[in-house]
Amino acid sequence: MIRITDIRLPLDRLDPADLAAHPIAALREAAGERLGLAPQAIVQVTVFKRSFDARRAGLLAVYSVDVALVDPAQEADLLSKTQHDSHIQSTPNMAWQPPVRASADWAERHRQARPVVVGCGPCGLFAALTLAQMGFAPIVLERGKPVRERTRDTWGLWRHGTLDPESNVQFGEGGAGLFSDGKLYSQIRDPRYLGRKVLTEFVQAGAPEDILWAAHPHVGTFRLVKVVENLRARITALGGEIRFHQRVVDLLLEPERNGHAEQDLRGIVVEDQETGERTELPARQVVLALGHSARDTFVMLHQRGVALAAKPFSIGARIEHPQSLIDRARWGRHAGNRLLGAADYRLTHHACNDRTAYSFCMCPGGTVVAATSETGRVVTNGMSQYSRAERNANAALVVGLGTADFPASPATFEAAFGSSLGVAALTGGQVHPLAGIVLQRELETQAFQLGGGSYRAPAQRVGDFLAGRASTQWGDVIPSYQPGVQPADLRQALPDWACTALADALPAFARQIHGFDLPDAVLTGVETRTSSPVNIRRNGEEAGAPLQSVNVRGLYPAGEGAGYAGGILSAGVDGIRVGEAVARALMLTDSNAMPCPEK
Repeated sequence: MIRITDIRLPLDRLDPADLAAHPIAALREAAGERLGLAPQAIVQVTVFKRSFDARRAGLLAVYSVDVALVDPAQEADLLSKTQHDSHIQSTPNMAWQPPVRASADWAERHRQARPVVVGCGPCGLFAALTLAQMGFAPIVLERGKPVRERTRDTWGLWRHGTLDPESNVQFGEGGAGLFSDGKLYSQIRDPRYLGRKVLTEFVQAGAPEDILWAAHPHVGTFRLVKVVENLRARITALGGEIRFHQRVVDLLLEPERNGHAEQDLRGIVVEDQETGERTELPARQVVLALGHSARDTFVMLHQRGVALAAKPFSIGARIEHPQSLIDRARWGRHAGNRLLGAADYRLTHHACNDRTAYSFCMCPGGTVVAATSETGRVVTNGMSQYSRAERNANAALVVGLGTADFPASPATFEAAFGSSLGVAALTGGQVHPLAGIVLQRELETQAFQLGGGSYRAPAQRVGDFLAGRASTQWGDVIPSYQPGVQPADLRQALPDWACTALADALPAFARQIHGFDLPDAVLTGVETRTSSPVNIRRNGEEAGAPLQSVNVRGLYPAGEGAGYAGGILSAGVDGIRVGEAVARALMLTDSNAMPCPEK
């Protein structure tokens, strides 16, 4: 097949009553014109991607399509003639090819060698699904609850201010991405099209088909619940096993051999969250698909000597505007068109203090939600449903920080962990690998206190923030955060350098999106969990032990919590890659497991 990009059609070629309908006849005609063929020479047109260009008076739909010819023998000749046209290429093979398959009775013959996946977020789910599809019957351990129980607990915090530390926005089946916009796009390098496998598996599990061709696909929280349940069912149908309420509390390591720094993993210690009972689970291959909030697990890994490093992240607040304001700024005269839906944005500004402020995790037509997983702390996040029909738009407005900004005094570590964890012994400008968690906990505790100590969040009108005064009431924009907000001065919740950068960025962003510095827009704090503050170091794919911990053989750090992904799609892709690496290692234990032939 031949892929043709940048086919532009005027709006009157589309059916606004059916957002999923594509003008196939018009696309066939346009494709034929590009290729110098009659439309009748094209037997099939498949839409790969659709976006919109609203910069002109007439709204344009911009398509990428794959076409098949009546005479396939013509394809090679046409591609040769158009080789200098970047918009006409051969359609790549995007189908996932498993690198290995286990023998039919592998799980029965290797009960003690079954791979273990820790975490049931996007990374863990796709690592487990990949392993199950290759016949390796993984065991999945999730510290939280099944997705529907978890959803009820999360609503308990939002509606009643009741937090369950093991079942919330961060912990439970589906991971932190479940309570978000369900965004399924990423800027990762993906030469094997593993992102396409993630999208295809989502559609087969019940996600809307438009995620396969929408320029910025999303699912929405309520639809993700059913998708996650169906992915779980597929894993178990293929021989996998998912165990809830199971928290990994320790690693079982073989003694160091022959003076080598590396150790071999022989198992893990698991605590049942309902009974408190601890058991040893033998395992030689364990995928650590932790979320970025598994702070107790990070501490355990540090105490066990697993190689960790502090990782930069960003902090700030959620900003809310009327969605109609964003639509007008982005779509102009086309605002309100059903085909366009709710507009989004991405903004970046290099501030006067040499900090970078930027928007992150923008949720069109959504709400700001409570995202803490720890008692006595406040964290914000954003969420949208598939319809994106709520009144407000929200996004994280954050400022990047570096490891030089992390706390380094024993007292701050004592306050965060109840122990200094050896920070006093560091020399020569070394940064403790858990220092980012210390900063997060400091800011989240301050926000809790500033919000009144009941999981209400401190919030402030943009006009008041820029004027340097605390807010006392709201204007036209009503904060959507639940379980409620407390008017406050966010300069008491964030470092001075972060507030300086945000105050400098807001007028700059208004030059890109008119009204972005609207005085009645609302900032709700604090946003601290933009990404993992820890990197669990692992070898690259070219190493002898690919994607394994650099000093614990058999341990596979993966996904967002380990510092290798950011968002649902990239986490799913990393889960697939790590699942494949585990399968290759397991192949060595089974003479009947064979590499799959290249296709």
